[in-house]
Amino acid sequence: MNETERQVEALLFAAAGPLSERDLADRLPAGADIPAAIAALKARYEGRGVELAEIGGRWRFQTAPDLAFLMTQEREEPRRLSRAAQETLAIIAYHQPVTRAEIEAVRGVQASKGTLDVLLELGLVRMRGRRRTPGRPVTYGTTDAFLEHYGLASLADLPGMAEMKAAGLLSLDLPADFSVPNPTGVDPDEDPLDLQDTPEFHTDFLGEAEPGR
Repeated sequence: MNETERQVEALLFAAAGPLSERDLADRLPAGADIPAAIAALKARYEGRGVELAEIGGRWRFQTAPDLAFLMTQEREEPRRLSRAAQETLAIIAYHQPVTRAEIEAVRGVQASKGTLDVLLELGLVRMRGRRRTPGRPVTYGTTDAFLEHYGLASLADLPGMAEMKAAGLLSLDLPADFSVPNPTGVDPDEDPLDLQDTPEFHTDFLGEAEPGR
């Protein structure tokens, strides 16, 4: 293992959440071959109890999927998403960035503020920007927690029209011009709300060493 691999391994192990290559580059020496280090670590940890996984363009160590049962404790979950929340979440996932008015237009009914509040509170949805239109309405999009919850590496892994038809979620008799929105597209008419926060690390990683250690 070369020095860059060791450094990337240490950062990913100590980070409180997934890190992007940009996050890693900000902490590593200039010229460090981060993609090669990630590829080497991914191969090194493949098949072990802990694996290197990509979540929404960021990297983290996580328990191997086949060992998830060891970490699982079955319990009753009293809070479930309502039908309205599920429909709203699906619209946001496929149409993001999307405003409240656009959600209402797709659903055909007025969007309840409580529905969006629940999705925001659960961390599945975030306010991501403002549309460059009169009134500057807030736009909504999904979060990395949404990808983690549904086991997606990226939004590109959302089911397409063919998969939805096969699962019986779409009628086979659809208009010729019907298409499933592409959630990975970039909307040029949107301004971000603020700059992305810097990655958070556990305090014992950044804290000063204790005397004598």
